[in-house]
Amino acid sequence: MDDKPIRVLMVTTEYPPMQGGVGRYTENLTRALQKLGLDVYIVCNEKGKGDYYGLSPYNEHNSDVLLKAAHDSMADIVHIQYEQGLYGLVLDPINPDKTTTNIDSFYHDCKVPIVTTFHSAYTFKQWMNLATITESTSRVGRYAHFMVNSWKHLVNYHSFHNINKKKLAMSEASIVFSRYLLTLIGGKNSSRGCNVIYHGAEPSPKLLCQPTKKDARSRFSLPQDRRIALALGFTTATKGWKILEKMDIPDNWIIVVNSSKNHYNREKVNLRFNKSKNNSVIDLQKDFLDEESLSFLFYAADATILPYTVTSSSGVMFDGLAHGLPFVATDLGFFKEFSSKGLGITVKRRPDAFANGLRTLAKDYDTYVREVNQFKEKLKWDLIAIQHSTLYEHVLNAKKAIVMRTPNSKVTVEADHTNNHKRI
Repeated sequence: MDDKPIRVLMVTTEYPPMQGGVGRYTENLTRALQKLGLDVYIVCNEKGKGDYYGLSPYNEHNSDVLLKAAHDSMADIVHIQYEQGLYGLVLDPINPDKTTTNIDSFYHDCKVPIVTTFHSAYTFKQWMNLATITESTSRVGRYAHFMVNSWKHLVNYHSFHNINKKKLAMSEASIVFSRYLLTLIGGKNSSRGCNVIYHGAEPSPKLLCQPTKKDARSRFSLPQDRRIALALGFTTATKGWKILEKMDIPDNWIIVVNSSKNHYNREKVNLRFNKSKNNSVIDLQKDFLDEESLSFLFYAADATILPYTVTSSSGVMFDGLAHGLPFVATDLGFFKEFSSKGLGITVKRRPDAFANGLRTLAKDYDTYVREVNQFKEKLKWDLIAIQHSTLYEHVLNAKKAIVMRTPNSKVTVEADHTNNHKRI
Protein backbone atom coordinates (compact mmCIF):
# COMPACT_ATOMS: atom_id res chain seq x y z
CA MET A 1 0.00 0.00 0.00
CA ASP A 2 1.12 3.62 -0.56
CA ASP A 3 1.44 6.24 2.19
CA LYS A 4 -2.07 7.57 1.67
CA PRO A 5 -4.29 6.71 4.69
CA ILE A 6 -7.01 4.15 4.04
CA ARG A 7 -10.38 5.88 3.73
CA VAL A 8 -13.15 3.86 5.40
CA LEU A 9 -16.86 4.57 5.18
CA MET A 10 -18.25 3.05 8.39
CA VAL A 11 -21.92 2.13 8.07
CA THR A 12 -24.23 1.90 11.08
CA THR A 13 -27.85 2.90 11.50
CA GLU A 14 -27.43 3.94 15.14
CA TYR A 15 -24.52 6.05 16.32
CA PRO A 16 -23.94 8.16 19.46
CA PRO A 17 -25.47 10.25 20.85
CA MET A 18 -28.13 7.69 19.86
CA GLN A 19 -28.25 4.86 22.40
CA GLY A 20 -27.53 1.42 21.02
CA GLY A 21 -25.01 -1.36 21.39
CA VAL A 22 -24.01 -1.42 17.71
CA GLY A 23 -23.58 2.36 17.67
CA ARG A 24 -21.45 2.38 20.81
CA TYR A 25 -19.26 -0.42 19.43
CA THR A 26 -18.85 1.46 16.14
CA GLU A 27 -17.88 4.70 17.86
CA ASN A 28 -15.17 2.97 19.89
CA LEU A 29 -13.86 1.13 16.83
CA THR A 30 -13.85 4.34 14.77
CA ARG A 31 -11.94 6.21 17.45
CA ALA A 32 -9.32 3.43 17.63
CA LEU A 33 -8.92 3.30 13.83
CA GLN A 34 -8.53 7.08 13.62
CA LYS A 35 -5.91 6.91 16.36
CA LEU A 36 -4.09 4.41 14.16
CA GLY A 37 -4.07 6.95 11.31
CA LEU A 38 -6.98 5.78 9.12
CA ASP A 39 -9.51 8.23 7.66
CA VAL A 40 -12.90 6.99 8.90
CA TYR A 41 -16.24 8.56 8.01
CA ILE A 42 -19.62 7.59 9.42
CA VAL A 43 -22.94 7.23 7.66
CA CYS A 44 -25.83 6.78 10.10
CA ASN A 45 -29.25 8.00 11.21
CA GLU A 46 -29.98 11.73 11.47
CA LYS A 47 -29.98 11.45 15.26
CA GLY A 48 -26.38 10.21 15.31
CA LYS A 49 -23.29 12.40 15.09
CA GLY A 50 -22.00 11.04 11.78
CA ASP A 51 -20.54 12.54 8.61
CA TYR A 52 -23.34 11.35 6.30
CA TYR A 53 -26.98 10.78 7.12
CA GLY A 54 -30.14 9.10 5.90
CA LEU A 55 -30.09 5.50 7.16
CA SER A 56 -33.05 4.06 9.03
CA PRO A 57 -34.71 0.66 9.54
CA TYR A 58 -37.77 2.26 7.97
CA ASN A 59 -36.07 3.74 4.90
CA GLU A 60 -36.66 1.66 1.77
CA HIS A 61 -33.94 3.67 0.02
CA ASN A 62 -31.03 2.83 2.34
CA SER A 63 -29.10 1.42 -0.62
CA ASP A 64 -29.33 4.72 -2.48
CA VAL A 65 -28.14 6.55 0.64
CA LEU A 66 -25.11 4.26 0.89
CA LEU A 67 -24.21 4.43 -2.79
CA LYS A 68 -24.12 8.22 -2.63
CA ALA A 69 -22.16 8.23 0.64
CA ALA A 70 -19.61 5.78 -0.80
CA HIS A 71 -19.18 8.04 -3.84
CA ASP A 72 -19.01 11.33 -1.93
CA SER A 73 -16.59 10.02 0.71
CA MET A 74 -14.26 8.55 -1.94
CA ALA A 75 -13.98 5.51 0.31
CA ASP A 76 -11.41 2.77 -0.26
CA ILE A 77 -13.42 0.41 1.96
CA VAL A 78 -17.08 0.34 2.96
CA HIS A 79 -17.40 -1.36 6.35
CA ILE A 80 -20.96 -2.34 7.23
CA GLN A 81 -21.91 -3.08 10.84
CA TYR A 82 -24.58 -5.57 9.87
CA GLU A 83 -27.42 -6.02 12.32
CA GLN A 84 -30.27 -7.04 10.01
CA GLY A 85 -33.14 -5.27 11.72
CA LEU A 86 -31.28 -1.96 11.89
CA TYR A 87 -31.39 -1.70 8.09
CA GLY A 88 -34.96 -2.92 7.67
CA LEU A 89 -35.53 -6.69 7.61
CA VAL A 90 -38.80 -7.37 5.80
CA LEU A 91 -40.10 -10.91 6.42
CA ASP A 92 -42.52 -12.02 3.69
CA PRO A 93 -45.26 -14.20 5.27
CA ILE A 94 -46.23 -15.81 1.95
CA ASN A 95 -43.11 -16.17 -0.16
CA PRO A 96 -39.86 -16.43 1.85
CA ASP A 97 -37.85 -15.86 -1.34
CA LYS A 98 -39.08 -12.25 -1.24
CA THR A 99 -37.73 -11.63 2.25
CA THR A 100 -35.23 -8.76 1.99
CA THR A 101 -33.32 -6.08 3.82
CA ASN A 102 -33.23 -2.48 2.69
CA ILE A 103 -29.54 -2.64 1.79
CA ASP A 104 -29.61 -5.75 -0.44
CA SER A 105 -29.20 -3.81 -3.69
CA PHE A 106 -26.24 -1.88 -2.25
CA TYR A 107 -24.26 -5.10 -2.00
CA HIS A 108 -25.00 -5.76 -5.69
CA ASP A 109 -24.27 -2.25 -6.96
CA CYS A 110 -21.38 -1.01 -4.82
CA LYS A 111 -18.06 -0.81 -6.69
CA VAL A 112 -16.03 -0.24 -3.51
CA PRO A 113 -14.82 -3.34 -1.59
CA ILE A 114 -17.21 -4.19 1.26
CA VAL A 115 -16.22 -5.55 4.65
CA THR A 116 -19.14 -6.81 6.76
CA THR A 117 -19.22 -7.33 10.51
CA PHE A 118 -22.03 -9.76 11.30
CA HIS A 119 -23.62 -8.92 14.64
CA SER A 120 -26.42 -11.51 14.55
CA ALA A 121 -27.32 -15.03 13.50
CA TYR A 122 -29.55 -17.48 15.33
CA THR A 123 -30.30 -21.12 15.86
CA PHE A 124 -33.87 -22.12 15.01
CA LYS A 125 -34.95 -22.12 18.66
CA GLN A 126 -33.55 -18.65 19.30
CA TRP A 127 -34.98 -17.36 16.02
CA MET A 128 -38.44 -18.53 17.09
CA ASN A 129 -37.97 -16.93 20.51
CA LEU A 130 -37.72 -13.60 18.73
CA ALA A 131 -41.34 -14.06 17.66
CA THR A 132 -42.46 -13.38 21.24
CA ILE A 133 -41.32 -9.75 21.06
CA THR A 134 -44.33 -7.42 21.00
CA GLU A 135 -45.10 -3.72 21.19
CA SER A 136 -48.67 -4.33 22.37
CA THR A 137 -49.84 -4.00 25.96
CA SER A 138 -53.26 -5.68 25.62
CA ARG A 139 -53.65 -9.43 25.94
CA VAL A 140 -55.50 -9.71 22.62
CA GLY A 141 -52.90 -7.55 20.90
CA ARG A 142 -50.04 -9.60 22.29
CA TYR A 143 -51.65 -12.87 21.20
CA ALA A 144 -52.42 -11.61 17.68
CA HIS A 145 -48.91 -10.23 17.28
CA PHE A 146 -47.41 -13.47 18.55
CA MET A 147 -49.39 -15.61 16.09
CA VAL A 148 -48.51 -13.44 13.08
CA ASN A 149 -44.89 -13.07 14.12
CA SER A 150 -44.51 -16.80 14.81
CA TRP A 151 -45.72 -17.66 11.32
CA LYS A 152 -43.39 -15.13 9.71
CA HIS A 153 -40.42 -16.49 11.66
CA LEU A 154 -41.32 -20.11 11.00
CA VAL A 155 -41.45 -19.75 7.21
CA ASN A 156 -38.48 -17.37 7.02
CA TYR A 157 -35.78 -19.07 9.07
CA HIS A 158 -33.93 -20.39 6.04
CA SER A 159 -34.40 -17.16 4.07
CA PHE A 160 -32.92 -15.22 6.99
CA HIS A 161 -29.81 -17.40 6.89
CA ASN A 162 -29.68 -17.18 3.10
CA ILE A 163 -29.60 -13.38 3.34
CA ASN A 164 -26.61 -13.66 5.68
CA LYS A 165 -24.88 -16.09 3.31
CA LYS A 166 -25.41 -13.74 0.36
CA LYS A 167 -23.90 -10.85 2.31
CA LEU A 168 -21.01 -13.13 3.25
CA ALA A 169 -20.42 -14.07 -0.39
CA MET A 170 -20.63 -10.47 -1.66
CA SER A 171 -18.25 -9.08 0.97
CA GLU A 172 -14.53 -9.01 0.23
CA ALA A 173 -14.01 -9.96 3.86
CA SER A 174 -16.22 -10.53 6.89
CA ILE A 175 -15.88 -10.31 10.66
CA VAL A 176 -17.60 -12.05 13.56
CA PHE A 177 -17.03 -11.81 17.32
CA SER A 178 -16.79 -15.53 18.08
CA ARG A 179 -16.11 -18.92 16.57
CA TYR A 180 -19.69 -19.83 17.46
CA LEU A 181 -21.02 -17.16 15.11
CA LEU A 182 -18.41 -18.09 12.50
CA THR A 183 -19.86 -21.59 12.35
CA LEU A 184 -23.48 -20.48 12.52
CA ILE A 185 -23.31 -18.15 9.49
CA GLY A 186 -21.21 -20.61 7.47
CA GLY A 187 -18.13 -18.42 7.62
CA LYS A 188 -15.77 -21.41 7.74
CA ASN A 189 -16.76 -22.21 4.17
CA SER A 190 -16.55 -18.63 2.88
CA SER A 191 -14.28 -18.28 -0.14
CA ARG A 192 -13.78 -14.57 0.63
CA GLY A 193 -12.66 -15.13 4.22
CA CYS A 194 -14.47 -14.64 7.52
CA ASN A 195 -12.40 -13.53 10.48
CA VAL A 196 -12.92 -13.78 14.23
CA ILE A 197 -12.06 -10.41 15.77
CA TYR A 198 -13.34 -9.96 19.30
CA HIS A 199 -15.71 -7.19 20.31
CA GLY A 200 -13.34 -4.60 21.77
CA ALA A 201 -13.90 -3.43 25.34
CA GLU A 202 -12.01 -1.29 27.84
CA PRO A 203 -12.73 0.80 30.93
CA SER A 204 -13.57 4.43 30.23
CA PRO A 205 -10.49 6.43 29.21
CA LYS A 206 -11.78 9.22 31.46
CA LEU A 207 -10.81 7.15 34.50
CA LEU A 208 -7.28 8.15 35.46
CA CYS A 209 -7.03 5.12 37.75
CA GLN A 210 -9.19 2.18 38.72
CA PRO A 211 -11.51 3.08 41.62
CA THR A 212 -11.71 0.84 44.65
CA LYS A 213 -14.76 -1.34 44.92
CA LYS A 214 -15.78 0.63 48.01
CA ASP A 215 -15.65 3.95 46.14
CA ALA A 216 -17.43 2.52 43.09
CA ARG A 217 -20.26 1.17 45.25
CA SER A 218 -20.54 4.40 47.20
CA ARG A 219 -21.18 6.23 43.93
CA PHE A 220 -24.39 4.19 43.47
CA SER A 221 -25.22 3.74 47.19
CA LEU A 222 -24.78 -0.02 46.91
CA PRO A 223 -24.17 -2.42 49.83
CA GLN A 224 -20.53 -3.08 50.71
CA ASP A 225 -20.96 -6.42 52.50
CA ARG A 226 -22.08 -8.79 49.71
CA ARG A 227 -21.01 -9.82 46.23
CA ILE A 228 -22.81 -8.09 43.37
CA ALA A 229 -23.95 -9.72 40.13
CA LEU A 230 -24.69 -7.04 37.55
CA ALA A 231 -27.53 -7.28 35.01
CA LEU A 232 -27.13 -4.42 32.56
CA GLY A 233 -28.40 -3.36 29.17
CA PHE A 234 -31.35 -2.38 27.06
CA THR A 235 -34.79 -3.46 28.22
CA THR A 236 -35.75 -6.32 25.93
CA ALA A 237 -37.52 -9.62 26.50
CA THR A 238 -34.50 -11.51 25.18
CA LYS A 239 -32.42 -10.38 28.19
CA GLY A 240 -34.45 -12.89 30.20
CA TRP A 241 -34.45 -10.77 33.34
CA LYS A 242 -37.87 -12.01 34.49
CA ILE A 243 -36.07 -15.07 35.86
CA LEU A 244 -34.36 -12.81 38.40
CA GLU A 245 -37.71 -12.14 40.07
CA LYS A 246 -38.02 -15.86 40.88
CA MET A 247 -34.51 -16.58 42.12
CA ASP A 248 -33.61 -17.53 45.67
CA ILE A 249 -30.47 -15.47 45.53
CA PRO A 250 -27.65 -16.80 47.74
CA ASP A 251 -27.30 -14.90 51.02
CA ASN A 252 -23.88 -13.50 50.17
CA TRP A 253 -25.03 -12.15 46.78
CA ILE A 254 -27.27 -9.35 45.52
CA ILE A 255 -28.25 -8.63 41.93
CA VAL A 256 -28.05 -5.06 40.67
CA VAL A 257 -30.05 -4.20 37.55
CA ASN A 258 -29.77 -1.14 35.37
CA SER A 259 -31.78 -0.96 32.15
CA SER A 260 -32.54 1.57 29.44
CA LYS A 261 -34.19 1.82 26.05
CA ASN A 262 -32.41 2.54 22.82
CA HIS A 263 -33.74 4.61 19.94
CA TYR A 264 -35.48 1.79 18.06
CA ASN A 265 -36.73 -0.31 21.00
CA ARG A 266 -40.52 -0.27 21.30
CA GLU A 267 -40.98 -3.43 23.33
CA LYS A 268 -43.30 -3.52 26.31
CA VAL A 269 -41.37 -5.29 29.06
CA ASN A 270 -42.65 -4.98 32.62
CA LEU A 271 -40.24 -5.91 35.40
CA ARG A 272 -41.06 -5.90 39.12
CA PHE A 273 -37.79 -6.44 40.90
CA ASN A 274 -39.10 -4.98 44.14
CA LYS A 275 -41.13 -8.21 44.45
CA SER A 276 -38.17 -10.57 44.06
CA LYS A 277 -38.27 -13.61 46.33
CA ASN A 278 -35.86 -12.38 48.98
CA ASN A 279 -35.62 -8.67 48.08
CA SER A 280 -32.03 -9.13 46.93
CA VAL A 281 -32.53 -7.42 43.57
CA ILE A 282 -31.74 -3.72 43.40
CA ASP A 283 -33.07 -1.84 40.37
CA LEU A 284 -30.94 1.29 39.98
CA GLN A 285 -33.27 2.87 37.41
CA LYS A 286 -30.43 5.09 36.20
CA ASP A 287 -31.34 4.63 32.53
CA PHE A 288 -28.50 5.02 30.00
CA LEU A 289 -25.10 5.68 31.56
CA ASP A 290 -22.17 7.59 30.09
CA GLU A 291 -18.87 5.73 29.66
CA GLU A 292 -17.37 6.92 32.95
CA SER A 293 -20.43 6.03 35.05
CA LEU A 294 -20.68 2.70 33.25
CA SER A 295 -17.11 1.82 34.22
CA PHE A 296 -17.80 2.77 37.83
CA LEU A 297 -20.80 0.43 37.84
CA PHE A 298 -18.76 -2.47 36.44
CA TYR A 299 -16.05 -1.84 39.03
CA ALA A 300 -18.73 -1.94 41.75
CA ALA A 301 -19.68 -5.50 40.71
CA ASP A 302 -18.12 -8.92 41.14
CA ALA A 303 -19.73 -10.65 38.14
CA THR A 304 -22.18 -10.12 35.31
CA ILE A 305 -25.36 -12.20 35.17
CA LEU A 306 -26.74 -12.92 31.70
CA PRO A 307 -29.95 -15.02 31.72
CA TYR A 308 -30.59 -14.33 28.01
CA THR A 309 -33.11 -16.28 25.97
CA VAL A 310 -31.51 -15.17 22.68
CA THR A 311 -28.05 -13.90 21.84
CA SER A 312 -25.54 -13.86 19.02
CA SER A 313 -23.07 -11.85 21.05
CA SER A 314 -23.04 -9.78 24.21
CA GLY A 315 -21.39 -6.41 24.56
CA VAL A 316 -22.19 -6.55 28.29
CA MET A 317 -20.20 -9.77 28.65
CA PHE A 318 -17.21 -8.23 26.84
CA ASP A 319 -17.46 -5.04 28.90
CA GLY A 320 -17.63 -7.10 32.07
CA LEU A 321 -14.54 -9.08 31.07
CA ALA A 322 -12.69 -5.82 30.32
CA HIS A 323 -13.37 -4.74 33.91
CA GLY A 324 -12.22 -8.08 35.33
CA LEU A 325 -15.67 -9.63 35.85
CA PRO A 326 -16.47 -13.30 35.19
CA PHE A 327 -20.06 -14.16 34.22
CA VAL A 328 -22.93 -16.53 34.90
CA ALA A 329 -25.00 -16.98 31.73
CA THR A 330 -27.58 -19.14 30.01
CA ASP A 331 -26.02 -22.15 28.28
CA LEU A 332 -26.35 -20.68 24.79
CA GLY A 333 -23.70 -21.39 22.17
CA PHE A 334 -22.08 -17.96 22.33
CA PHE A 335 -21.66 -17.99 26.12
CA LYS A 336 -20.49 -21.60 26.14
CA GLU A 337 -17.56 -20.67 23.89
CA PHE A 338 -16.26 -18.20 26.47
CA SER A 339 -17.10 -20.28 29.52
CA SER A 340 -14.93 -23.02 27.98
CA LYS A 341 -12.04 -20.55 28.30
CA GLY A 342 -12.60 -20.36 32.06
CA LEU A 343 -14.13 -16.87 31.90
CA GLY A 344 -17.46 -17.75 33.48
CA ILE A 345 -20.17 -20.34 34.03
CA THR A 346 -23.11 -21.36 31.85
CA VAL A 347 -26.23 -22.96 33.34
CA LYS A 348 -29.72 -24.03 32.34
CA ARG A 349 -32.10 -21.11 32.26
CA ARG A 350 -33.86 -21.87 35.54
CA PRO A 351 -33.95 -19.77 38.74
CA ASP A 352 -32.32 -22.54 40.81
CA ALA A 353 -29.60 -23.13 38.21
CA PHE A 354 -28.62 -19.46 38.17
CA ALA A 355 -28.58 -19.34 41.98
CA ASN A 356 -26.30 -22.39 42.02
CA GLY A 357 -24.17 -20.78 39.32
CA LEU A 358 -23.48 -17.84 41.63
CA ARG A 359 -22.53 -20.24 44.42
CA THR A 360 -20.18 -22.17 42.13
CA LEU A 361 -18.57 -18.97 40.90
CA ALA A 362 -17.97 -17.82 44.49
CA LYS A 363 -16.23 -21.08 45.44
CA ASP A 364 -13.47 -20.64 42.86
CA TYR A 365 -13.79 -16.92 42.26
CA ASP A 366 -10.08 -16.07 42.26
CA THR A 367 -9.37 -18.64 39.52
CA TYR A 368 -12.07 -17.18 37.27
CA VAL A 369 -10.81 -13.64 37.85
CA ARG A 370 -7.26 -14.69 37.02
CA GLU A 371 -8.40 -16.13 33.67
CA VAL A 372 -10.49 -13.05 32.93
CA ASN A 373 -7.60 -10.67 33.65
CA GLN A 374 -5.40 -12.57 31.22
CA PHE A 375 -8.08 -12.69 28.52
CA LYS A 376 -9.09 -9.01 28.71
CA GLU A 377 -5.80 -7.95 27.13
CA LYS A 378 -7.15 -9.39 23.87
CA LEU A 379 -10.02 -6.89 23.96
CA LYS A 380 -7.91 -3.71 23.95
CA TRP A 381 -9.17 -1.33 21.28
CA ASP A 382 -5.66 -0.64 19.97
CA LEU A 383 -5.25 -4.35 19.21
CA ILE A 384 -8.73 -4.61 17.69
CA ALA A 385 -7.96 -1.61 15.45
CA ILE A 386 -4.70 -3.17 14.24
CA GLN A 387 -6.55 -6.36 13.33
CA HIS A 388 -9.11 -4.35 11.35
CA SER A 389 -6.44 -2.26 9.61
CA THR A 390 -4.53 -5.40 8.63
CA LEU A 391 -7.72 -6.86 7.17
CA TYR A 392 -8.43 -3.68 5.19
CA GLU A 393 -4.89 -3.74 3.76
CA HIS A 394 -5.30 -7.38 2.78
CA VAL A 395 -8.55 -6.57 0.93
CA LEU A 396 -7.05 -3.59 -0.89
CA ASN A 397 -3.84 -5.42 -1.80
CA ALA A 398 -5.89 -8.30 -3.20
CA LYS A 399 -7.93 -5.84 -5.27
CA LYS A 400 -4.77 -4.11 -6.49
CA ALA A 401 -3.29 -7.45 -7.54
CA ILE A 402 -6.40 -8.26 -9.57
CA VAL A 403 -6.29 -4.86 -11.31
CA MET A 404 -2.61 -5.34 -12.20
CA ARG A 405 -3.34 -8.77 -13.70
CA THR A 406 -6.23 -7.42 -15.79
CA PRO A 407 -5.18 -6.34 -19.34
CA ASN A 408 -6.03 -2.76 -20.32
CA SER A 409 -7.42 -2.04 -16.85
CA LYS A 410 -8.20 1.58 -16.05
CA VAL A 411 -8.25 3.24 -12.67
CA THR A 412 -10.68 6.14 -12.32
CA VAL A 413 -9.97 8.79 -9.68
CA GLU A 414 -12.97 10.79 -8.51
CA ALA A 415 -12.81 14.57 -7.99
CA ASP A 416 -11.78 15.75 -4.54
CA HIS A 417 -14.59 16.49 -2.06
CA THR A 418 -13.90 19.02 0.64
CA ASN A 419 -17.28 18.96 2.35
CA ASN A 420 -17.49 15.56 3.99
CA HIS A 421 -20.27 16.40 6.44
CA LYS A 422 -23.54 16.41 4.58
CA ARG A 423 -27.02 14.95 4.43
CA ILE A 424 -27.55 12.25 1.84
